[in-house]
Amino acid sequence: MDNRASIFFSIIAGVLLVAGFPPFDLYPLTWIALIPLFMALRDKGAKASFYIGSLTGLVFFTGALYWVFHSIYYYSSIPAVLSVFIVLLLCLFLSLYIGLFSMLFALISDRSRMPALFIAPVLWVTLEVVRSYAFTGFPWLLLGYSQYKFLPIIQIADITGIYGVSFLVVAFNGAVFDIAVSWPKKIRRMPLLGKSHITAGVVIYGLLLAASLIYGFWELNKSQDKAKTITASVIQGNIGQDRKWDAASSKEIVDIYKRLSLEVAAESPDLIVWPEAALPFVFSKGSSSAIDLLDFQKGIGIHLLTGGITENKSETGGSEFANSAILISPKGEVVSVYDKIHLVPFGEYVPLARFFPFIKKLVIDIGDFRSGEVYTVMEMPPAKIASLICYEIIFPGLTRKFVNKGANVLVTITNDAWFGKTPAPYQHFSMAVFRAVENRVPVVRAANTGISGFIDTRGRVMGSSGIFVQAKMTKELSLGPDEKTFYTKFGDLFAFLCIISSVILIANCLFPERKGKYKEGY
Repeated sequence: MDNRASIFFSIIAGVLLVAGFPPFDLYPLTWIALIPLFMALRDKGAKASFYIGSLTGLVFFTGALYWVFHSIYYYSSIPAVLSVFIVLLLCLFLSLYIGLFSMLFALISDRSRMPALFIAPVLWVTLEVVRSYAFTGFPWLLLGYSQYKFLPIIQIADITGIYGVSFLVVAFNGAVFDIAVSWPKKIRRMPLLGKSHITAGVVIYGLLLAASLIYGFWELNKSQDKAKTITASVIQGNIGQDRKWDAASSKEIVDIYKRLSLEVAAESPDLIVWPEAALPFVFSKGSSSAIDLLDFQKGIGIHLLTGGITENKSETGGSEFANSAILISPKGEVVSVYDKIHLVPFGEYVPLARFFPFIKKLVIDIGDFRSGEVYTVMEMPPAKIASLICYEIIFPGLTRKFVNKGANVLVTITNDAWFGKTPAPYQHFSMAVFRAVENRVPVVRAANTGISGFIDTRGRVMGSSGIFVQAKMTKELSLGPDEKTFYTKFGDLFAFLCIISSVILIANCLFPERKGKYKEGY
């Protein structure tokens, strides 16, 4: 394939990947999205493959993450041109992962002649894991997230986590490429043993895919009659970002949440949830604003979980602020406070601030936050609540730590006003589906401007709001079972197996003299 054709096919792959994610949700396309990329990589060297894959990544991440411009430009003092440059820089960095994947895929395919249905998924999952943890982690747009509406296939996440779904999708791409494009050419010059290995690989993957679907349908139809339940209400205040910390709007903001809470109180929920930083003041038990809120709680007699900024004294005697979730009892008493552990870099804190003091934070209304250290599980029998704040819900490892500590419901509070009317709120919401499935615990989501909603233990969206509207919703949810899932107990074991497989594949390329017998088998 000539260079122009390779560029064309790599761009097509990036476009198909974008289409598979919210807001388009054409998730079947991701099952074939990588085939054009594999075609573009045929007969290409390492350097060319890296550039081709990086182009696919640039198209994909730019098309799906352009909303970052909105957050930077509208909520910082950074001018438009520089904001565009920052977004492109981010997308270029993320595209390097697909560039590296493509380079390794091309090298291993050429030197081992192993089928793409094995090489591609283990490499892809390995690099998704790296992206999830490197430089504080950015596990946004992992390929498996595109399948959040394909409920039967995502049920395996309670065993493999999100990475198992990514594996199945990439392996399908590889299998179709092998059968339709690659193998017809290779198979004519392969010995009989090699052909049998190819056939066995396709059969094994077919059985794995069928088993995943059977397991998914079985889980979706499993009875939950004996599960304990809780009735929760979410309040979406729809407070503009420019008003949240305007002192003149403080009383009006609190009154909006009070009014909507009084309306849902008629439905007698066990818990009312307000979003992240719903309180337009620093929450301190002695302040008049906090006392007024606690008195309000006594009046309605229902547990309230709200986001707010809390203040603590530092070791030097100064003040430290935390982005917190606060649980208030029906008696108007603070039951529990959780301080956000995984802060947003350049939003809630500046990494290596001592070395880069010139970097301006995106969050310009509030000073640097102190990171929490305790995985607090809030007790509200029969519910044991893990209150994940905004960005934290996209980290599967962090979420399972709460469930391992006993949480049987996930409450995620967020302020997606930063994103504007872009795909970001929809992408953010879709990732919460997997935290429910991985741990078999329901998710209650309260967002300032949306999307708010409820997700059951099988990943079914039981209700959701629009964006940039006031909303209130109430649902009865089955709590998670006492028995923990395989994923909750053992974490990303499947992903680590993929990493080990990738290391072996790469080692075979680095030490070709050790793979002679293996290559002859193919």
